[in-house]
Amino acid sequence: MSEEMYSVEQVAERLGLHVRTVRGYIRAGRLRAVRIGKQYRIARADLDALTGRPRPARPTTSAVEVSSIVQIDGVDRAAADRLGTLALAGAGTDRDTGQPLRIQTVHDEERHRMKIVILGGAAATAEVLRLLDAVLDGDNGLLGREVDGV
Repeated sequence: MSEEMYSVEQVAERLGLHVRTVRGYIRAGRLRAVRIGKQYRIARADLDALTGRPRPARPTTSAVEVSSIVQIDGVDRAAADRLGTLALAGAGTDRDTGQPLRIQTVHDEERHRMKIVILGGAAATAEVLRLLDAVLDGDNGLLGREVDGV
């Protein structure tokens, strides 16, 4: 990232000071500068700090939140409970993110359908989705017997 740099002469002109005064500020430590060869260069942020101007706000990293709804058909109540427990356990694993993963489950007994709502960071959500996919994709008997009519 390149920052705007000024020479001692440019700073003196901007501030309406003598060049020796600006050099005195640098030597006294009132104005930060970098020496390149025989010349000083002053960063814009350091000049703003000297003059009392507020530093421009640094762009903050934007937090990404993902919302996912997983619908699973052909699920009885026992399988829905097991899937819900699995999803919640996957969300509860130790992560170094400041954004907690939130999971809600709903089971519709009439339609034999379950919905899992996942809200959180992209990586954590992807982990839970991979976990659900691995469990539902295999013939592991999690869903138990076939539900009548499905």
